[in-house]
Amino acid sequence: MASTTRRLAAILAADIAGYSRLMGADEVGTVEALREHRSAADPLIAQHGGRVVKTTGDGVLIEFGSVVGAVECALGQQRLATERNAATPAERRMEWRIGVHIGDVLIEGDDILGDGVNIAARLEGIAEPGGICISEDAFRQVRGKVQAEFADLGEQSLKNIARPLRVYSVGSSPPAKQPIIPPVALPLPDKPSLAVLPFQNLTGDGEQEYFVDGVVEEITTAISRLPWLFVIARNSSFAYKGKSPDLRQVGRELGVRYVLEGSVRKAGNRVRITGQLIDTASGSHIWANRFDSALDDIFELQDQVASSVVGAIEPKLQLSEIKRAIRKPTESLDAYDLYLRALSQLYKYTEHGMSEAVALLKRALEIDPSYAPAAAMIGRCHIFQTTQGWGPPSSTEIAEAVDLATRAIELGKDDPDTLWMAGRTVSLFTGEHATAAGVIDRALSLNPNSAHGWMARGWVACSLNQPSNAIEAFQHAIRLSPFDPVGYRLAGGLALAYLGAARYQDAEEWANVSLREMPRYSSSVRIKCVSCAHLGRFQEARHWLREVLELQPGLTIARFKTFGAKHLPPEFLAVFVEGFLKAGLPEE
Repeated sequence: MASTTRRLAAILAADIAGYSRLMGADEVGTVEALREHRSAADPLIAQHGGRVVKTTGDGVLIEFGSVVGAVECALGQQRLATERNAATPAERRMEWRIGVHIGDVLIEGDDILGDGVNIAARLEGIAEPGGICISEDAFRQVRGKVQAEFADLGEQSLKNIARPLRVYSVGSSPPAKQPIIPPVALPLPDKPSLAVLPFQNLTGDGEQEYFVDGVVEEITTAISRLPWLFVIARNSSFAYKGKSPDLRQVGRELGVRYVLEGSVRKAGNRVRITGQLIDTASGSHIWANRFDSALDDIFELQDQVASSVVGAIEPKLQLSEIKRAIRKPTESLDAYDLYLRALSQLYKYTEHGMSEAVALLKRALEIDPSYAPAAAMIGRCHIFQTTQGWGPPSSTEIAEAVDLATRAIELGKDDPDTLWMAGRTVSLFTGEHATAAGVIDRALSLNPNSAHGWMARGWVACSLNQPSNAIEAFQHAIRLSPFDPVGYRLAGGLALAYLGAARYQDAEEWANVSLREMPRYSSSVRIKCVSCAHLGRFQEARHWLREVLELQPGLTIARFKTFGAKHLPPEFLAVFVEGFLKAGLPEE
């Protein structure tokens, strides 16, 4: 028997997202489109030293001598696919999912086998449509050698792979995220307006990024609680992270008069925060300062920055007013550090990130059981897990989240973020919408600049059959956070509110906005289907019904009534049922 041959190789595995759906809609057209995409990619593969090992249906396995070549080829292939898809309707696009790994492979003729191949295939399986996932081994080889953006997705348990692997997503430095609302210069509000941009991390340690971002979030929250200021939400300000934008352009894109930028340096037990306030109309510096303190006084340091910024905008402001608007979240710096780490994980908006955030928040509560923001955020994480289908929380976990939210409302009655998170948890998991609305209204009275507070208010207004109030709330949230990473949820919420108001054309248009950002966001897919049906476009409605059934196999009218009754009022539910019937969804 011949001896087994092994070699080290970089392996790229790729397939087409939703290929079965595409084949079901147009078999001949799909096969031809796939052939054209593959032919267009062949020169890229050759250019980067790749060898196509085999193709299987929509899948392809490629071997490279260099992992740098494999990742550069993957980036090029995704750029090429984006260009080719530009003129194609969203429902017919060929979107590649790509996984890259470097490891030992077994050679069998022209084929390659082994764990290295299996890992690449599993990485492909967890990649988003149009996305690339690489292993930690591959990341170590390409870091600093490939012009790309990398995001740490944490350790992932891959099917049939014995040990969890750390995974990174890869993207070519993309253009700035497009706003949810049309890309025109936004008018300035009728009161002083401000955006706090991400601060530079001067700690010398990339792993301290969560700390720097957390400090900026606290400063933003403190400033935004003043009702006479208009403050852009943190999520939209952070669209500029890692960039050096023209601040005048930032002012136009976000519709603000002032921008605060700065840096954070942390060395041992000392922290230094520098900041400068800039007038976006003239580009002139209004104020600049530097703040130093021991880490034990980090909360006071954040207060000083917030007070100084507010004082520069409105010199007549009494410092006592800003001090009343600032909270000291916990006596324990250990609990606070865990909270900032959890916040960083939550903002990844991934299944693993949510699980990590919950674990970190529970550790924070073990240190300080009275830490209200941590207690409330657990419910927020479970809401994402529930709505995204990310290993939905158990009934025990939901009951625990509701108990924590109830406790947080009492402990954090003057903290707006705690209140809106807890209120949304109570609404979704208990159905006590009126109670939740009162809690969220108090949050908004404390911080009228909370974009996600307004979004929570919009969802609860839908549940209370108040579509007009919901429309107003979602519109205000979008204005406060036009570049939000979860803008698809803001747009989807507005689409739901319009649907409940029987404004089907508006509902469809905002569902389209949502689906452009997140094509498989199930709520917006359902709204798109039902809106088309109510508008009499039955062929389109039937197409979108197939999309609904791909996301929710076995759905019937009876099952939807059971599902929808948990969070939709009877009036909204009736609109969905009528639309689904027109689209052809079976009753049983």
